Amino acid sequence: MNAPAAPWQATILTLYPEMFPGPLGQSLSGRALAEGKWSLEARNIRDSATGKHRNVDDTPAGGGPGMVMRADIVAAAIDAATPPGDSRPRFLMSPRGRPLEQARVRDLAQGPGAIILCGRFEGVDERVIEGRGLEEVSIGDYVLSGGELGAMVMLDAVIRLLPGVMGAADSGTEESFEAGLLEYPHYTRPREWEGRSIPDVLLSGDHAAILRWRRREAERLTRERRPDLAAKAGLAD
Repeated sequence: MNAPAAPWQATILTLYPEMFPGPLGQSLSGRALAEGKWSLEARNIRDSATGKHRNVDDTPAGGGPGMVMRADIVAAAIDAATPPGDSRPRFLMSPRGRPLEQARVRDLAQGPGAIILCGRFEGVDERVIEGRGLEEVSIGDYVLSGGELGAMVMLDAVIRLLPGVMGAADSGTEESFEAGLLEYPHYTRPREWEGRSIPDVLLSGDHAAILRWRRREAERLTRERRPDLAAKAGLAD
């Protein structure tokens, strides 16, 4: 008999472990967590600090505002969370990181899990980013108070793609970004609402025509709202 597959494992390194699971404990991700389809460990970085006050930060070299998370403390937290042979990728949520894209999300869902460092203050000492091979990831061109909310976004995107999490097998394949386009519009009953009707083609029963309409609408929305994606997909203006 084959042993059951290990669940997808998420380890969060944070100064605020009480923030987790937060919204990840609800809906699809929460149900999957309760069913053992993935696991979550939130570890307090401060547990790896030394000294009377267990400081994790210090003033930036060269001067400037704010504080910087210390390389030695963060490295100790990462090492304590990484058992021998652990092959999970390590991430730092950071506004200067590469944008999180659906292709990367799919890759992560097929792997063993992730270790995610949530930065605070002005940032993390560059030496630990290099020394522990942290991949910097951004969820958008804006700055948050810390990496925790970004980590939750990243985890939610991954967890819904894990086997058995979503009810319909096709739910994860006909969505925005899966084909490099924004998703087509959706409609449901009632057929008429405030003078607006469901497009006739969607009620025609002609599946080929429906597929063509959905593709045209996806391309139209992508050209209008995300010209960068349209250009990447080779859509003409």
